[in-house]
Amino acid sequence: MAAPPRAPRGPMLLAALPPYAVVIPLAVIQVGATFPAAYFQELTGHVNALTVLLTLLGPLCLLRRRSHPLPTLAAVVVVTVGYLLLRFPVFGPVYLSVVVAVFNAVLHGPRLLAWLSAWWGVAVVLVVMDLVSATYTLGVAQAAFASAWLTLILVLAEIVKARNERMAQAETARAEQTKRQASEERLRIAREVHDVLAHHVSLINVQSGVALHLIDEQPEQARQALSAIKQSSKEVLVELRNILGVLQDVDGNGRDDGSAPRQPVASLDQLDRLLERMREAGLPVNLDIEGDRRPLPSGVDAAALRIVQESLTNTYRHAGPTQATVVLSYLPEELRIRVDDNGRGDASAAASAASTAASSMGSGHGLTGMRQRTEALGGTLTAGPRPGGGFRVAAAMPTRGGRRTEGESE
Repeated sequence: MAAPPRAPRGPMLLAALPPYAVVIPLAVIQVGATFPAAYFQELTGHVNALTVLLTLLGPLCLLRRRSHPLPTLAAVVVVTVGYLLLRFPVFGPVYLSVVVAVFNAVLHGPRLLAWLSAWWGVAVVLVVMDLVSATYTLGVAQAAFASAWLTLILVLAEIVKARNERMAQAETARAEQTKRQASEERLRIAREVHDVLAHHVSLINVQSGVALHLIDEQPEQARQALSAIKQSSKEVLVELRNILGVLQDVDGNGRDDGSAPRQPVASLDQLDRLLERMREAGLPVNLDIEGDRRPLPSGVDAAALRIVQESLTNTYRHAGPTQATVVLSYLPEELRIRVDDNGRGDASAAASAASTAASSMGSGHGLTGMRQRTEALGGTLTAGPRPGGGFRVAAAMPTRGGRRTEGESE
């Protein structure tokens, strides 16, 4: 299941704030600080309603700063120039709107145009200040001082922009990874559903045919076949319920509280029951275990059971055998699986049965599905007729030091 979205942090948090969260405090500062600035410059007579309006208009222009960064910068510069031309206090907080607009233009606008617009806007403001103020003269020192401040603002904006871009890329990568994991989870569940249905429905199909054939002449054997059908149908319902339970909401509200398994549970612990079921259906199966049986990685454990199940199902459906043998070899760093049957007694018949089995399963299932499952775990799988007759499926999967297995990524 997808992880909940992460709360924005740092610069991303500032970007997530609504526009008025910056505009309102800025407007309060500009209007409130204009009166003390006028007092210290002995220009209190110049402060009137128009002064307040222009100091408010600059912050108001910033309401659309994200969607229109360059027009916003131009509008703020025009308002500031108008403020200066009316000979209101030159030294005051009115330039805060220009600083925010310049920073925003670099943050949200095209880089080259933003830098050119910022230098152009600040140059216009400085020239107008020089023209209207009796106490300010634009010289080399003043120009250098203003240029240094502007460069600092632009560099800070670039740093924040680069960090925002990195964080956005990281969020995109996390979203893509979540989608990829969801796709892999759906594929695993589809394979589980296929394996369960293919196995049990195959047993039901064969046993129902046996029951129909024997119901009149040998009712006792027909009754046994019907009992096997009943048991298989019961087990398939239980297994499907377990698989589909993974897809349901854990707490009924669409949230995963982590208390349920994230994928259907299949393991070699169920092997004895599988072999018993095959014997009840009429296929004698022998089990040989080489080495010390031990816990396996969950992906290998599930794949091993499904490979044995799929192999025996194909044997039961297509090969017409009289006996099958399952061999599990627990090596230090590898698990080997071999499923042999004696088929119809010759290699050509076994090859025909293998072809029929693979084609009947469709693309991506049957032998192909087993091979894909094995290769996904870093292993190999071969399947083909045996020289002396019958059919063999052999698989080998690393139990450590190989590719990460399903269920170990968390």
